[in-house]
Order: sequence, then structure tokens, then C-alpha cells
Amino acid sequence: MIGIIGAMQEEVQSLIEEMEGAQKTEWASMEFYQGILCGREVVIVRSGVGKVNAAVCAQILVDRFGVKALINTGIAGSLDADIDIGDMVISTDAVQHDVDATTFGDPVGQVPRLDVFAFPADPVLVEKAVEANREANSDIRTFTGRIVSGDQFISDNGVKERLVKNFGAKCTEMEGAAIAHAAYLNRISCVIIRAISDKADNSAIMDYPEFERKAIVHSARLVKSLLKKLEMF
Repeated sequence: MIGIIGAMQEEVQSLIEEMEGAQKTEWASMEFYQGILCGREVVIVRSGVGKVNAAVCAQILVDRFGVKALINTGIAGSLDADIDIGDMVISTDAVQHDVDATTFGDPVGQVPRLDVFAFPADPVLVEKAVEANREANSDIRTFTGRIVSGDQFISDNGVKERLVKNFGAKCTEMEGAAIAHAAYLNRISCVIIRAISDKADNSAIMDYPEFERKAIVHSARLVKSLLKKLEMF
């Protein structure tokens, strides 16, 4: 079974509407829809915004539904000048950029006493997601690379530059690394899919509302195309 997580209702609503035989249950104030989508058994859920919501949601999917893979779909701000609004980023790994235990000698982003700095995406899921986006959204470009997450909406040039310097990431958002962290601890597969809605700079507040809806449509198309390729889950 595959778990599909979106932070906002808009990010999962169209997927829920296309499910067959959907059954709804509620855990931790979140609504989980279990059924069939594109021929695969899935559970779709809106986690809410932020790392705590995302991590709690991921753990429920593991404990209550026994998912073997997590797909996190949503939108993000670009950190790479080559990645424009409308493009798609598929995670190779993810880091929590707001973790800071540098006082104890750890690099920024390192969760203390954990044996990994960046939480890896499943290479097979990454490969299939890239293929799926090129087929489902041939009008946009596909990138792969590091995604960083933190409990902040990034809309400041200075903060953006710091994230690029510290992590070399492709985009920034507020949930993905927490989901990847949970997947790592539970030893299950994970990939983060992000459509770019803004440039994570001083223009982000203006760009986000205009491009959010189009980005969500692209993400939903990609998820459906990807599910058709995942016979191993």
C-alpha cells in the first residue's frame, strides 16, 4: 500500500475525488481516505502545514495502514536560478534546514545523534517520478536534487541565499524532510514531489497565490502517472 500526503486540502482533493471505493477514517484530527487510485491501493491524507503535522501523519500511515512507500506531493519555492515557477522538483534527499545544534559541533541541518545528515529518497521512486512527470506534464521541466524543509515560509532574499549556501538545495518547503525522516526511521520508501509556485525571495508573497493552483494541477497529474508505474508496492 502507498501513502500519499499533501499539506493542504487543495493538494489532495482531486486525487481523493478520483479514488474508487474510498473509505474515510480519522486519526489525530486528520482524515485518511483508503481506496484504489490508478489501479493501486492507496491512502490519501491532508497532513496540515508544518513538520510536526507531517511527521505525525507519516507515522500514522505506517502504524495504522502499513504503507510501504510514502509520496509527498505539494508546492515549494525555488532555490536554484535555473528552476522557474511551474517547474517540477523530485527529491534525491531532504534536510531540515531549521535544525541547529552547531553549539555541539554538528553542521546546520544535522539532527543530533542521528547517523544521517540528509534523508534519502528511494532511487526507484525518483526514477519513476521523473519518467511520470515527463509523460504527464510534457510542458514543464523536471529537476532532481535536495529539498530542504522548515517551519517557515521563505520570502526573503537573505534567507534564501543562506539556504543555498548551507545546503545546495533545489527548493524549500515546510513538510517534506519531516516525512522523509519518518520514512527513514521506519525503513520504508519515500519520495518528495514539488511543483514550484514561487522563487522563495521578496517576490514570493505576490507569486504564490497566482501560481499555486497551476502547480497543484501539475502535481496531481504526476502522482497519477507515477502510481501506474509502481507495481512493486
